Amino acid sequence: MSNKVLTVSSLNKYYGSRSILNNLSFEIYEGEIFGLIGPNGSGKTTLIRVLSGLSPLTSGKVLISGYSIRGNIEKALANVGVVVENCRPNPFMTGRQNLKFYAKLNKNKISNEDINHIVDLVGLSSRINKRVSSYSDGELQRINLAQALIGNPKLLLLDEPTMGLDVNDVIDLRRILRSISRQNNMAILLCSNNSKDIESICDTVAIFDNGSILELRSLDDIKRESTQEKSVRIHLDYPNYAGKILHQEFKINVELAGNSIIIPAGKLKADACLSALKKRGITIFGTEVITKSLEELYLDVINEAKRRHLKGGKR
Repeated sequence: MSNKVLTVSSLNKYYGSRSILNNLSFEIYEGEIFGLIGPNGSGKTTLIRVLSGLSPLTSGKVLISGYSIRGNIEKALANVGVVVENCRPNPFMTGRQNLKFYAKLNKNKISNEDINHIVDLVGLSSRINKRVSSYSDGELQRINLAQALIGNPKLLLLDEPTMGLDVNDVIDLRRILRSISRQNNMAILLCSNNSKDIESICDTVAIFDNGSILELRSLDDIKRESTQEKSVRIHLDYPNYAGKILHQEFKINVELAGNSIIIPAGKLKADACLSALKKRGITIFGTEVITKSLEELYLDVINEAKRRHLKGGKR
């Protein structure tokens, strides 16, 4: 069993009388990538600020590698690296000069070999001696990540790390984060409103809104459940007529989707539906199995929470 790196227990954060984080409890282990997905304004950035010591918690407990950020914040934060949204290194210095500057601030002795290793890890070797002012957005995010890795922290906190990056940079950054987590046995908390980021690299997923965790599950469990909630898309002619046939004969809900229909696969065999449609003269062009994505689960959970809130129920 891996060791716990981060323990959050009954965490609350208020600004005046306004509640921002509500009774949060979760754990992250060595080598685990923990994804927190939620809309803008849901409290993700505030959580990062609390965990990185930039904003005090109101109540509750946060332990990083066993050290409390309240009782022993210096030792707790010695184990943390942070990349926040819109972080900008000194543009008039080279990438290497920026990293050497950050290395001097670290209490551990950081050698040139250590810096070279980090530069290789984030894939910035060919640009590290160029001024940061000449860096692309993707290269800026790599140098930010390199800075956060100085001192080999046990916990890496990332706030919207792929925001504003092009597709190639996003793919590269995801690959780098997976490599860092596995090779360095590093725990990573990734906050994002992009379900593809979470689905691509995370081990555990927390769906987050209004300062609360609405759902907390392993990505493997989500994928396993999604395969059990299959639907079948049938491409055909006369989708409206086909939908009426299946509803009348099998009493199932049929969703119209352009020149196709979508039926729930769990309630009956698709073969029976196809046979019934062919008997009525419907031409079938093809079929495909559809499983529920993380994005769909996220929307389901968020919308259900909103419905409960509107009805006055507990979130």
